[in-house]
Amino acid sequence: MSHTATPRTPRFGANYTPTQGWFHHWLDFDIDAVRADLDSIARLGLDHVRVFPLWPLFQPNRTLIRPRAVEQLVALANAAAERGLDVNVDGLQGHLSSFDFLPAWTQTWHRRNLFTDPDVVAGQEEYLRTLAAALADRPNFLGMTIGNEINQFSHDPHPDPDRITHTQAEAWLERMLAACEAGAPGRFHLHAEYDAAWYQDGHPFTPGQAARLGGATAVHSWVFNGTAQRHGRTGTATEHHAAYLIELAKAWHTDPHRPVWLQEVGAPAPHIPAEHAAHFTAATIANALDCEDVWGVTWWCSHDVSRELADFPELEYSLGLLTNDRAVKPAGETIARVVEEWRGRTYRPAPRTTALVLDTDPVTAPDRSVCAPGGAFFEAWASLTAQGVRPAVVLAEHAHDTARLAARGITATVTPEEVD
Repeated sequence: MSHTATPRTPRFGANYTPTQGWFHHWLDFDIDAVRADLDSIARLGLDHVRVFPLWPLFQPNRTLIRPRAVEQLVALANAAAERGLDVNVDGLQGHLSSFDFLPAWTQTWHRRNLFTDPDVVAGQEEYLRTLAAALADRPNFLGMTIGNEINQFSHDPHPDPDRITHTQAEAWLERMLAACEAGAPGRFHLHAEYDAAWYQDGHPFTPGQAARLGGATAVHSWVFNGTAQRHGRTGTATEHHAAYLIELAKAWHTDPHRPVWLQEVGAPAPHIPAEHAAHFTAATIANALDCEDVWGVTWWCSHDVSRELADFPELEYSLGLLTNDRAVKPAGETIARVVEEWRGRTYRPAPRTTALVLDTDPVTAPDRSVCAPGGAFFEAWASLTAQGVRPAVVLAEHAHDTARLAARGITATVTPEEVD
């Protein structure tokens, strides 16, 4: 089997954070404000947005999916289309910027497990199917993401998790993806977890699920997870963190050229100070696009959160490519320049011929903390990268599979113990 990566044109987008009312804007939906926001995003040259209905507002009762809310989502998608923007929709919100948004019919007196209760799961299926079906005939509708980092509800450190096994997590993902497909057949449906799926021992959502289920593998890269604290704002591990997650994900792929979507990445202060955000943005994108089979990069986020809104973690107020009054920030200028440089180009990075071997169970990956910042595997990958090696990642059980290695262009392997 030969190495036959397909040249790609990378996609560039933003996670849309409305300037008026943040995601509470669904309560006072103003299509003119949305259009102005989307105008400012489109002026950066971006080609897509990821948007976030708030689940409790769209489905306040298990058998009530509000038609007006669905109409507003379609109106947003139509406004995006008018500006040349494709749309991905996250369904189960779920969790956003430190706040949980769960409908009352899953909480307190009606407390039921989000992932295993038959009535809750059936309600989620109908909700996702309804949203997908409402957008199925829109040419700019990319597809559904099941929800934003909903895996955080399943395990520590959530203060009140709905605990499940990895087999229950997989069954839930399969049902939710099937519901999206039923609503909008043939679209680009996927799921997305925060990095506990890659880094946390025993977490029920696993790398294998991310790498096998859905139309692409999504990774969310945040260097406030210990990476920047340990390696500094310009450290190799910091500027290559997104690339590391992309390569780590590929170790579990059964299709050697399955697309990977860098669906969330941002420059969080104070770990990345404001005056260094542009440099970090440019370095992160360049390093991510030095990986093969990257579908695209979607920055978090489009606009800063308004200081009029209370109780957000401090970093959340400054993550935008644009200010809350839609002025372009240095990171936004950087994104616009990168987009212009890539316009009309296809790319196929040179294969990563050396792979770092990860010795873990391929199904449950019980010892994932070795892959986290400070873990032996993470630090070995960063060390190789600092030496200019451009390492891939391969599971130990595949390290001697010559056909699999050849399909990825890998000609040599090295273990963490062998890394200087």
